[in-house]
Amino acid sequence: MIGEPSLLTNEMVQICTRVIPKNKIRYLMGCGYPEDILESVEQGIDLFDCVLPTRNGRTGMAFTSLGKVVIKAGKYAEDDAPLDKNCRCYTCQNFSRAYIRHLFNAGEILAGRLVSYHNIHFYMQLMADIRKSIQQGNFLQFKRNAGKNFNFREG
Repeated sequence: MIGEPSLLTNEMVQICTRVIPKNKIRYLMGCGYPEDILESVEQGIDLFDCVLPTRNGRTGMAFTSLGKVVIKAGKYAEDDAPLDKNCRCYTCQNFSRAYIRHLFNAGEILAGRLVSYHNIHFYMQLMADIRKSIQQGNFLQFKRNAGKNFNFREG
């Protein structure tokens, strides 16, 4: 839950998943960081929604397979790479980090839209990968491997 410490959120999720029957959909509102989603799925949560991917996208923070990219940073001024080299979304296939950074610096609304589009694609891929790992019976291994790159919180 956005605004609450992860430990408190995890504690509340554990309490709620003990009460909500397993044959009912378990929905967690405001859970947006990938590492929190992975933890909540392990606890039995089925459905999420959160503003984080688009809110952070509008302000220049991209979620990537290798961690967060704050595209406004000066180090991206001449970076011709996509936001995420492992991503097949429209943004990553058509725009460089340098160009997106330029759009932010120029105040172009397209910048936030491109990063938001990428972030939504990232989350859709994450959820597809989670579903696949559950179906294959290797979610915990997937969580361990994916979690190595997920440290998206500010600070």
